[in-house]
Amino acid sequence: MWWGRTPKSLAQRGEDLAAKHLKRSRYKILDRNVWLGRYEVDILARKGDTVVFVEVRSRASDDPVPPEDSVGYTKRQHLRKAALFYLSRHEKPGTFYRFDVVAVLVPASGKPTITWYRDAFGPKE
Repeated sequence: MWWGRTPKSLAQRGEDLAAKHLKRSRYKILDRNVWLGRYEVDILARKGDTVVFVEVRSRASDDPVPPEDSVGYTKRQHLRKAALFYLSRHEKPGTFYRFDVVAVLVPASGKPTITWYRDAFGPKE
């Protein structure tokens, strides 16, 4: 039987690192793993007049596919629909929004690498 803390998954660790990175860049984290309508957003953040819908992708450093390459058409569409749901309930005049992707590479040993793709894709495709 396991009595200690359950180890965090790679995805959870990546999201924690991404949230810390955003906070260090003076973004306010509004919510994490939030369901907006039928779609989940990893991190919902704000800086100034901009709301940012953040998708976090984490990989082990030996994974052949870069994390950012795994945000495909369907995921982008889901994030767009989540944003429309959020904005329909919280939009204020002068509010902007964008979609960011944070890629986190977590090696077996050593420091993780975080790459932040601001405005990774637009509201339409």
